[in-house]
Amino acid sequence: MRNVIVSLLALAAVAPGEEAVTVYVSLDEEHSRPVLEVFEKETGIKVDARYDTEATKTVGLTRMLLEEKGDPQADVFWNNELAKSIELKVHGVLEPYDVPNAASIPAAFKDPEKFWVGFAARARILIVNTDLVKEMPTSMWDLTKPEWRGKVCMAKPETGTTATHAAVLYTIDVARADEYFDKLMANDCVWLTGNAHCMREVAAGRFAFGWTDTDDCYVAELQGKPVTAVYPDKGADEAGVLFIPNSLVLIKGAKHRAAALKLIDWLLRPETEAMLAQSATAQIPVRPEVPAPAHVLRPQQVGKPMAPDWNRVGREWEKWVGHVKAKFAVAAADGKAGVKLGWIVASVAVIAVVVIIALRRMTATPT
Repeated sequence: MRNVIVSLLALAAVAPGEEAVTVYVSLDEEHSRPVLEVFEKETGIKVDARYDTEATKTVGLTRMLLEEKGDPQADVFWNNELAKSIELKVHGVLEPYDVPNAASIPAAFKDPEKFWVGFAARARILIVNTDLVKEMPTSMWDLTKPEWRGKVCMAKPETGTTATHAAVLYTIDVARADEYFDKLMANDCVWLTGNAHCMREVAAGRFAFGWTDTDDCYVAELQGKPVTAVYPDKGADEAGVLFIPNSLVLIKGAKHRAAALKLIDWLLRPETEAMLAQSATAQIPVRPEVPAPAHVLRPQQVGKPMAPDWNRVGREWEKWVGHVKAKFAVAAADGKAGVKLGWIVASVAVIAVVVIIALRRMTATPT
């Protein structure tokens, strides 16, 4: 019934004879909507866009696409990362495509079987409050150091680029990834709802530093906040800097296939990558020839970019994110992983004292 209602609403929004396309988008609406509006103006194709939320980033729309597999409501999925696009491929939700502008995308950012193409990346970085930190961190392991206990943060690795980052670490070295998350929990790393939340908390000085993406850090810099970006783990024996591209996929059985291919090809233009690089989201072009502002650092400028096996990351995403969730469940039961058991107990004790005092006053006999 829900699919029928969605279909009727979509049809009602399109004038008779008007070309239209339905796209699900997990890139923040404030950054993706202006791009889609330009597409509408240039092509005359009506775009019906459905956006994700920060708390359910990518995962919510992926779940919806899986549920709609038998009767797809979307034509295109503009994913702000890559792993969940590959998961959709594994589950038979997608069909391969070939459009002219995919040809100039480097091979590292597209599927050899043509089910997905990546573009406009972001880097995983440490956002640092420069008022609170004078000696800059250089490694992801700095979040586990005793001197930063309870003073660092990151999004809980269950959705979005943080979950993909976790999955990448596990596909590289399971034991090392386990060690990292165990040490984060032991060091009272505070787990927040998303990368933007982490950015706001560090910018406000409530935490010294934490994980986020380059686009969120740049937003804080534009606002004049006392923050800077650190591209970590560039040493000889370190993991490297993770660059995560947006990805575009064509939904199998798309009701507006021709318009969908036009949208995908348009989004993959060098001009679109340049537009996203120039915007407040500061997306990083994957093509070296696409112009970008000086603050948008490319992998070759940063040095030591990671080279994940993206298809493996996508296939194993559920496994490793589920593994991390299980760690959180155990740690939460022990009063760790952001669950400040001491604070909870103290708060309950204070409330109990207040209630007891109030009851005594209510029952006390006037003199």
